[in-house]
Amino acid sequence: MSALAILATTIDDEEKARALARAALSAKLAACVQIHPIRSHYVWKDEMREAPEFLLHMKARGDDYPALAELVRRLHSYETPEILRIDVAEADRDYLAWAMEATRR
Repeated sequence: MSALAILATTIDDEEKARALARAALSAKLAACVQIHPIRSHYVWKDEMREAPEFLLHMKARGDDYPALAELVRRLHSYETPEILRIDVAEADRDYLAWAMEATRR
């Protein structure tokens, strides 16, 4: 298992994105959350759609990923939220030390 993982998710509202970020940071399940405005194109229930969304990248300890994913599932407003794990193969030593310290409970 990777020492550092990124949970990626999307949501349709900036305040909801900020609430997810605050919850993850407050629980010390993420060291950093980046929120990016994007435009998504997808098929949902056999209908092609296009919508503005916010992409969140949550940097977390690999071991904390299951708990972070559960937090996102619990707080997310979508019927089927995007929850993707991206394992970090390599990270700057100082950044990794900071992330581990920021998520120490």
